[in-house]
Amino acid sequence: MDIKKTLFALCGAKGVSGEETDAAKVAADLLRPYCREVEIKNGNVIGRMGATGGKSILLDAHIDQIGFIVTYITDEGFLRIGNVGGVDRRILPAMQVTVHGRETLRGVIVSTPPHLSTGEEKVPKITDFSVDIGMTKEQAERYVSAGDRITFDVSCKELLGDRVTGGALDDRAGCTAILYAVELLSHEKLNCGVTVLFSSCEEVNAAGATVNSFSESPDAAIAVDVSFGYSEGDPEVKCGKLGEGPMIGFSPAIDRDMSHALVAIAKECEIPYQLEIMGGTTGTNADSISVSRSGVVTGMVSVPLKYMHTPSEVVSIADIENSGRLIAEYVRRYGK
Repeated sequence: MDIKKTLFALCGAKGVSGEETDAAKVAADLLRPYCREVEIKNGNVIGRMGATGGKSILLDAHIDQIGFIVTYITDEGFLRIGNVGGVDRRILPAMQVTVHGRETLRGVIVSTPPHLSTGEEKVPKITDFSVDIGMTKEQAERYVSAGDRITFDVSCKELLGDRVTGGALDDRAGCTAILYAVELLSHEKLNCGVTVLFSSCEEVNAAGATVNSFSESPDAAIAVDVSFGYSEGDPEVKCGKLGEGPMIGFSPAIDRDMSHALVAIAKECEIPYQLEIMGGTTGTNADSISVSRSGVVTGMVSVPLKYMHTPSEVVSIADIENSGRLIAEYVRRYGK
């Protein structure tokens, strides 16, 4: 599998929380060669492979991305917006966006020129931002309705070495790691059933993982997400470093033995890894999966990512590959 090509294909599909259909279709097509069955249900992609009738493990990564929702159109034709997920408001002025209405439109988030600014303004609330699509109200209403989603107008680009930048790398990087893992496992006889879940709505309420971990009722799960990659000025103790391998989570919300098992496998297979230590919940789908039904033994693997929740996220392809290798090695041993 060409990891970079797969990642770019996933990131190129729109899938703001609650409206993941386009991204789900791309992910389902990429998953089908490895699974005996694949379905899309309520924005979630569910694929099944491996043994039947015995123990099962769920591999989850969320397919949705942050973005915006149109709340109303002003008398001047500007689109008022709300955030979908934790958008970084500091970067929004003058940002180019794509409006997914009855037709796809380009727009720019309204920005006051520095010449007309005092320089002392605070970061506006999301309700104070507007999108300029260059239309009157009457024109805009032909193409746009309240509830339409908006994404950053951005595509993935290669940086030096194995690093790439773009939007929706959170968590299409995790989806790519799982796709690589299932490719590694696809020609092997496994001792367990494997359910792949590319879940919806993680950025707002974790609905996809909550519902499907209940319906699939796995014995164990690995939640695959992104976490903070260190950049200048960040607190190093809270960050991983790009290029130094997947981050294995340790948290009261997930299973300690599983975390140690992932570390042992990484050491045995000479897969570079880092630790991510959390004193409470993880802030990922692992939190809802682990308490599904009577409880699911859950671990967490994260891809280090810089500039989270912006259109300029950065990851290392090697970290995605090594995350996939680690997941595959754990699944190989599970159920024996």
